Formats: sequence, C-alpha cells, structure tokens
Amino acid sequence: MLRPMLILLLVPACLGATDAHAADPPRVAQARIARITTAVATLHDVRVRLAWVPGADQGELSLQAGRVEAPDLGYRYRDLRWQCPLQRGDNGTWRCDGPLRSGDGEPLRLAVALDDASTDASLSRGRAALRLQRRAATPDDTRIDLARVPLAWARALLAQAWPEAKLQGGTLDGGLKVHAPTAQPLQVAGTLAVSGAGFDTPDASIAAQGLGGRFAIDYRTTPELSTLALDGNLQGGEFLAGNAYVSLPATPVQLRLQGRKAGEGGWEFPAFAWRDGDALVADGSAAFDADADLRALDVRLHSNDIAPLRDRYLSGWLGLASLSDLEMRGALDLQLRIADGRLQQAGADLHDITLADGKGRFRFEGLEGAPRFSSGEPVQSTLRWRGGQLYGLDFAAATVPLRSGNGELRLREAVEVQALGGSLRFEDLVLRPPAAGEGMRMRFGLALDRLDIGRLAQSLGWPAFRGQLSGRIPTARYQDERLDFDGGLTMQVFGGTVQVSALSLERPFGVAPSLSADLALDDIDMLALTGVFDFGSISGKLDGRIGGLRLVDWGATAFDAELHTDLDAARRERVRQRISQRAVQNISSVGDASFVGSLQGRLIGLFDDFGYRRIGISCRLANEVCEMGGLHAAPAAGPGPDNARSEPGFTIVEGAGLPRLTVVGYNRLVDWPTLLERLAAASKGEVKPVVQ
Repeated sequence: MLRPMLILLLVPACLGATDAHAADPPRVAQARIARITTAVATLHDVRVRLAWVPGADQGELSLQAGRVEAPDLGYRYRDLRWQCPLQRGDNGTWRCDGPLRSGDGEPLRLAVALDDASTDASLSRGRAALRLQRRAATPDDTRIDLARVPLAWARALLAQAWPEAKLQGGTLDGGLKVHAPTAQPLQVAGTLAVSGAGFDTPDASIAAQGLGGRFAIDYRTTPELSTLALDGNLQGGEFLAGNAYVSLPATPVQLRLQGRKAGEGGWEFPAFAWRDGDALVADGSAAFDADADLRALDVRLHSNDIAPLRDRYLSGWLGLASLSDLEMRGALDLQLRIADGRLQQAGADLHDITLADGKGRFRFEGLEGAPRFSSGEPVQSTLRWRGGQLYGLDFAAATVPLRSGNGELRLREAVEVQALGGSLRFEDLVLRPPAAGEGMRMRFGLALDRLDIGRLAQSLGWPAFRGQLSGRIPTARYQDERLDFDGGLTMQVFGGTVQVSALSLERPFGVAPSLSADLALDDIDMLALTGVFDFGSISGKLDGRIGGLRLVDWGATAFDAELHTDLDAARRERVRQRISQRAVQNISSVGDASFVGSLQGRLIGLFDDFGYRRIGISCRLANEVCEMGGLHAAPAAGPGPDNARSEPGFTIVEGAGLPRLTVVGYNRLVDWPTLLERLAAASKGEVKPVVQ
C-alpha cells in the first residue's frame, strides 16, 4: 500500500534472484537481471553484488534497481539502493539490516529475515516502523503492521484514488493484509487508526487538518474498477469542501461508506451513513465527476438538536450570508435529491425551531411545518411561525401556504403579517434556489398598511417621530445579493407626506448592507419636526427632496438634498412663519453661517423669535464633503484680516418684519463628519449663542 511497503515486497524477490546466480559464490559475486516481475510491481535493470570473505560469518550485500513500476499502487520511481551485512543463520535463515535509499530522499532502515518458509521485513525511520510478513504457503498474501507511520508514505496510493490531494501530515497505526493474486484485483484490507491527518488540493477547495479516527478498510483495484468499503469512527479535526466547513466534535462520529470508481471516471458512493449523536444522523448515496464536483446526491438528515449544527457543519455557508452567529434551537428532518448537479427535490419537517440572528436583524420563533421544493411535478406544503422580530420590530404569527414545481417555490395565496400596529401583505412570491452557477433569485409584491412610525422609531433608537407608513410595492426582485423595489412608499409624518421611490437594498443580511432611494417631502409641519429634534422652534411648512440617497451600513455616503419652506401652504393653513433665537443659532452653527440685520442688528439678541419669509438649505454629499447651498446667492462678507476678498455667500434664512433677520452661509464645502457632530450638538442644546 505504502511506498515503503512496496519496497518490502520487492527486496525478497531480489534476494531470491541472488541465489539463482551464485551456486558456487566466489569472493565477489555479481548478477544483473533485466527484469523481475512480482504480483505488485516490476523491477527493471536490477543489479546484485555480494562480497564474502571465505570462512567469515557474514558478507556485504548491495542491491540496486534502476526503475520500479507498480501501476496498481501508483508508484514509479528510480534508483533504489540497499546495502547491508548479509548473515547466514541456523536452518537456512538469512538476515540483512542496513540503510535503504531512493533517489536523493532521506534514507530508511530496512531489515529482512527470510528462509524457505517465510519472509519477515521491517522498514523504519525514527519511531515510525512498518513490518511485513509473507509465508511461502500463501504466496499471494502479505501481512503489514504499521506503528506511527507517516501518512505521507501512502502518498502515491492516495493519488491513485484522488490525484489532486496533497498530504500535509498525520500518522497511521494498524494492520493490513495485501492480497495480490495473478490477473486478479489487488486487495488491501484491515484496520487503520489515523491521527493528525491533513491534506488539501491545489485550489484549496478541499482541505483537512487534525483529523483522527479508526476504520476497517477494504480496498480493491484493477485498471477498470476500484472499490472501497470503509467503516469506523472519526474523532476531532476539521475539513473544508467548497463552501462546506465541518468542525468535528471530540466525541466519535460514526462513518460508513461504500464506493466505486470505474476507469478514469469519478467516485460513486451507493451508500453512506453518518452518526453524530443527537446533532446529525445522515444516510444516502452520492456521486462525483472526475473533477471531484458533486454530480448526484440523495440524502436523508435528522437532528434532534440543531443547536450544534451551526459550529459543526453550517459555519461555511452561514459565513457567506453574514450569519455566522445565528442561534438555532429545535429539531429537524431534511431530505435532499440532487441530479446532474442541480437540486431536484427538497423537503423539511420543522419541529419548534427558533432562528435568531446574533446581530439582532431578525428572529423567528416556533417555526413549524413541512415546506417542500420540486423541480418537476407540483407539490403543496405549509410553513408557519408563532412570532418574531425584524430589526427589533415585532411581528405576529403567520401561516404561509406554499406550492412548488418546475424549480420554483411560490405562495399559494397572499400572506398578511401583523406588525407595528398595522400589517404587511406579501403577494406573488416566487423563489428560485441557486442552480447552474446562478445565485438565489426571488420576486414578490408587498403592501404596507398604516405601520406605526412611532414604534419603528422607538425600536431603531430614532427621535420620537409620529405618523404612519403605507404604500404598495408591486414587485420586488432579489438577485445577486441585491433587492430592488418597483413602485413606492408613502409615509404620513409630521402632518405631511414623505414619498420613497427608486428603493433598492444590497446585501440586506451581508457585510455592509447598502440602501439607495429617492425621497420627496411635502407640507411637513416644521414646528412638530423641530420639536422632536429639540432644535429650537420653527413654524411653517417644509417641502424638498433627497435624491440619490445612499446608505452603507446604515450611514449616509451620498445624496443630493434640497429643503425649503412652502409659503403658499403656510398661508393656506394659516400657519405663522416664525423662527426662535435658538433655531437661528443652531442653523448658523450647522451651516457655517452668520445672521445679520439692518438697523436692528444690534438688537437681535433681545428677541426670542423672529418672522421669516423663506428658509432654504441644500447639501450635495460626495466623498465625505457636503457642498452647501441656500435660497440664493448673497454678497461676500468683505475683506478678511489679510485684505483678501471672501467668496459670495448663500442665504439660508430670509427675514420678514422687524427686527429683520437674514442668515447667510459662507463656507460652501463642509466636512460631513464635522457636520454630523454639529447636528448632534444642536439637537442636545450644546450650541452657544453668538450675535453678530
């Protein structure tokens, strides 16, 4: 099986060849044999030299082989050399013990003892030892015992079954029987214990480290067909296969499989079984193509306790979805069938399952039902839950009727979920699982009816907004980790409306989720708005837009915003347009502005509030810099200390009445983090009055 084992099988044949050419040996006897054929290998260009001093107890044996080929075991190597003192014992026994070299590799220690009835040989390096026993009565059988043998010694044999695998470490202990009859399959059977095994593939798609276990093995091979039967326990270690990462527990995991490989094709496993206590029990069959890609799978899984599955089996897939800290409880039965690399059927039976995102993004409690997926004939099923949360927002129990066929999963009818004092209604949901190199795709419609914005604000830690959120999104599409919404949403807030359109969300549950939208504001009651933010009071009506809004990880990175008061709406609703001294101070602080007046300028600080005609401010954010603007251009502030003329300003507040107040901004480029700090300070009343 192992390369050293092959050497043990060959040397006795060479020693036998020595006897054939040395009936009356002289002081130095030499023999050259073109080819020696054994059951496992063929040696070419074999040279044997024996030097013996007459009357001595021993001679010096030297053996060389120019080329060795063992196609069944995968070994083809050159320049095999062994030199040792040859001793004759009682009853026709011969013994020889010396260093064995192959090419430029590190030498091993080979000791051979043989007589007419048996051959015993051992190969060692340090604490690693491999012993071979053969009996003349059973010439086709060889017994091999291993003790702390490096797994690397089996590299060539592993390459026969899996050429891409590269061994990285590990040791073997146990015993094997090699049965090598002429013109019949080579058979290697026995029990092996592996410790600290590691391997990987060149593309790192499959790898393992620290694997341990004990297995009964039966491996048979011919050029046309190889078969493998494996039965034993894995214990400890970890391995990666594609996106699947498995971290084995310290307790034994029973593994049983039967495999076959025809010619140059891939391995097929007509039966396999996996037993990991209450965490996971699996039975089924699988097939891989010649490139080790999964071609077919039929598996039945059962878990009495799904909590350990995250860390032991699911962390690879969950990590891709940024759900590596997902909490799981409950029990599960699952059936999967894959054919030609595509999911054909899937079914789950859920038993009181709870799923909770560790980052608090979602939570489902009491998941029950038996959802089914089919790529062919239609099937119907149901999923339900007792309740849950989405970004801290509670939602009520619901039942989801499902239908699947032709590779799609659909809602049989609309589903309404009570949440935030209103309801969400999901319509026309269609889901396609990943297939043929494409990720998951989903399409659905969504209607929101009178959701309480106050509850939403409280859950998200926002200021105490008041109002309702309603609207209908005819179609939402999810593909390539991006969710796009058609249609729009309407929020009734602060006595006015906010229209949301062009809404999309990238990586909703991934790393750095990104939201894009356009917002339109109409007739917002500024007194209610400024009261919520504790900004100082401004009465009037506000209109505006926030276009090209982009939030990354829920922080603004880009937008083009323009807000202004609506004089016609204020007159229509008979709202006085007044601004408080504190609001003036805050606007001046946030906008890098000054407030100035005419003859009354020196008296402004004596008044609590002022009349205004218009208020307007704009900000275009890009690369963490906000380009500021206002109602219209304003004169420059005049020469500075170095007599340099300043740039023209922009009017933010245009006063009305007496005293007449005008607020003018002069810095058009403002650092966005600084602007946020100023807004936070203004909302906390930390801005000190400044009168100019």
